[in-house]
Amino acid sequence: MLHHIELNVSNLKKSAEFWGWLLTELNYEVFQEWESGISWKQGNSYLVFVQTDDRFIDSGYHRGRIGLNHLAFHGESREHVNKLFTKLKEKGIPLLYEERFPFAGGPNHYAVFFEDPDRMKVEIAAPNE
Repeated sequence: MLHHIELNVSNLKKSAEFWGWLLTELNYEVFQEWESGISWKQGNSYLVFVQTDDRFIDSGYHRGRIGLNHLAFHGESREHVNKLFTKLKEKGIPLLYEERFPFAGGPNHYAVFFEDPDRMKVEIAAPNE
């Protein structure tokens, strides 16, 4: 079990809005807040988002480089994944592999893939049924 993951973000306000909505949908609760960061917790694990220092912003993020490729979360069910897919579309959040939804991860993997404000790939996967 992970203790926590800390992610540097280019715009804390945008990231907090995006992740706050999503993590609430996934039953996380706000854990800590301070001037340059915020975290959400579920059980014993939490996610931390911290404003990147200005001197590092220009480097940007790309999931194809060394480092984190994507974050994947458990959805409650296929219906939950479908509901999130619809909400993501309504919010104008960039979907990935939309033409292959919900089986972009393979014929036995039911999931939705999308991007956060820094273009980090996020996945919500339904349990195997």
